[in-house]
Amino acid sequence: MNCKGRTAIISGGLGDIGRAIALELAKQGVSLSLADVKTPNEAEAFLERLESEGCKAIYTQADLREPTAVEAWIHRTADSIGIPTLVISNAGIATRESFLTISVEQWNNEFAVNVVGALSMCRSAAQRMIREGLTGRIVLVGSWAAHRPNPKIPAYCASKAALRMLGQVMALELAEHGITVNEVAPGAVNAGLSSGNLQSMGEELIRAKIPVGGWIEPEEVAWQVAQLCDPRNRNMTGSVVLTDGGLSLTSKWT
Repeated sequence: MNCKGRTAIISGGLGDIGRAIALELAKQGVSLSLADVKTPNEAEAFLERLESEGCKAIYTQADLREPTAVEAWIHRTADSIGIPTLVISNAGIATRESFLTISVEQWNNEFAVNVVGALSMCRSAAQRMIREGLTGRIVLVGSWAAHRPNPKIPAYCASKAALRMLGQVMALELAEHGITVNEVAPGAVNAGLSSGNLQSMGEELIRAKIPVGGWIEPEEVAWQVAQLCDPRNRNMTGSVVLTDGGLSLTSKWT
């Protein structure tokens, strides 16, 4: 795979999965623009690591719930390191409340980040690519929860299902412009939103619940994202790459 000379934007770029994706793409010579809600100081060490790989990398503190912040991030990226043609929508949050107890504010906030933030990011980047006559790749980091209900995280399940349909609608509309849209849907990842829960369960219990016998590491998710970004991957669009270790084939996870 060779993505050298291309520019990628990654939301949630300082999270465990975001960092893994950035490092994987850096190996391919991709210039990187990361965004997260964390401060620039918190990004410094990681930017230095990316640059040590010979990668151009910048960071922008941005709240994806604000469309103007997203526009400013993409504009800065284009001016600083190039028009982004690899768009990795990775930012996400999860609220552990049943539908009986979750507040409307919590529900709306989760959709604002997981769905509306992805919409703003992908639309802004796609509009710019189309204006410039560029082809590209959009990859959504979704979840197996998009098609398996979990009463502990109702807003997460619903928002990831909405994200999946958004991705398929985008794929249909953007195909004529040479922009593909696909989703990587991990299961239980030893990172970010689920790592604390996994650690508390213990390895033996996890192996009993997941058919392949273990959780997913962020690097595995990153590798799948990188495959979808490959310029040779021209005809795969509107697809979901389910990487859950067979978890969705069982009824063991609650």
